[in-house]
Amino acid sequence: MSTLKFAVLTGDGIGPEVMNVALNVLKVVAEKHQFELEFEYADVGGIAIDNHGEALPESTLEVCKNADAILFGSVGGPKWESLPPKEQPERAALLPLRKAFSLFANIRPGLLYPELTEASPLKTDRIPNGIDIVCIRELTGGIYFGQPKSTQDLEDGDVEAIDTMVYKKSEIERIADVAIATAQSRGKRLCSVDKANVLETSVLWRKTVTEYVAAKAPELELSHMYVDNAAMQLARDPNQFDVLFTENMFGDILSDEMAVICGSLGMLASASLGAGKNSLDHPFGLFEPAGGTAPDIAGQNLANPCAQVLSAAMMLRYSFGQEAAANEIEAAVESAVKGGTRTGDIAFGGNAASTSDMEAAIIAGL
Repeated sequence: MSTLKFAVLTGDGIGPEVMNVALNVLKVVAEKHQFELEFEYADVGGIAIDNHGEALPESTLEVCKNADAILFGSVGGPKWESLPPKEQPERAALLPLRKAFSLFANIRPGLLYPELTEASPLKTDRIPNGIDIVCIRELTGGIYFGQPKSTQDLEDGDVEAIDTMVYKKSEIERIADVAIATAQSRGKRLCSVDKANVLETSVLWRKTVTEYVAAKAPELELSHMYVDNAAMQLARDPNQFDVLFTENMFGDILSDEMAVICGSLGMLASASLGAGKNSLDHPFGLFEPAGGTAPDIAGQNLANPCAQVLSAAMMLRYSFGQEAAANEIEAAVESAVKGGTRTGDIAFGGNAASTSDMEAAIIAGL
């Protein structure tokens, strides 16, 4: 019987309660599929600042280093918003984790079940069958990490801030591999997003992607789109895409737009995969819901746990190779939603179910 070893970083706000649902779901599928779970809790985000004085204490980092994956909650909240930007939970926890484990590839499915089309801001006649796309974002390069990065006072009394966008060919090829594999497992359509009419990094991006896909996966249908047009097309007709992938800043923006058109951050999971392998020879990854900590409903049994549960399914798939168990969890979530069990921000047409009701509905479908 194999053992799946992972770190559990519950985070802030609704994080602990939705994480508890995800762990309960994992325990059910572990028994059914005959693998064992070995996990260790550690503080991250605001709770870590309160308990340890920093958002990502060394003790938490050590727990993660001793694991094969990280199941992550959401971090932050009003309590810590007055801190300097570099010390706030979101920035001081996630960016160092990405750097520490070379988490270069963010995979975010954009999924909206047909039964939930009313939750999307798009007209239902644009998405009669829901939405099913994937956004892949390069996560460790580009303008967020490029050097030099500074703010300085000029001699004339003005102030100048500098951010530098840098990409290497090898970084582009690495994220292209992830995009290719994702497209091959889906509809074999790949759209690369850039700004090659303005940016030198995008010129290299487009040239590299074109040559790499032609050499590695000529069977794929590859297209290119400028980022401003891609933003418009997502709002106009999201299902024209199958897999879209792009650099760090563009991916940050487009994946959030995709989340909005899918109607509910409470339904969207994500995976951030590292360059290295874990002890089971699978990618080390961090798996987290796309939404926030929702402090206004924390502790009230109203939080939607689906994104955290689906993140756990992605962990099983990518870092542990448990495809059948992952598929089963995803099917159980879909069955619960289609059966009318809806909670939190996906409640409409009636009273919202509780977090515990959604947990029971998911587990019943396993």
